[in-house]
Amino acid sequence: MVKAALDAWFQEIRQAEWEKPTDVKEHYGNASIIGADRVVFNIKGNDYRLVAAIDYRRGIVFIKWLGSHQAYDKIDARTVQYDDQAH
Repeated sequence: MVKAALDAWFQEIRQAEWEKPTDVKEHYGNASIIGADRVVFNIKGNDYRLVAAIDYRRGIVFIKWLGSHQAYDKIDARTVQYDDQAH
């Protein structure tokens, strides 16, 4: 079921034209803006969290981390990199 939620998120993100963090909040009211370029998205009813870095100027979203809500509580979303927690 997570795959379906992520697929839907990817499709929405591919069409997004965000220029600033408030644009993200307009579309994703539950997203948490945690810095100039970092956003935390709730995936699958908040069962999972996805930390992304967004380059608004170039329109690119970089996935920095994806995991359960429980695992999210153990990371620093402002600095986490995907390879930090990869197994």
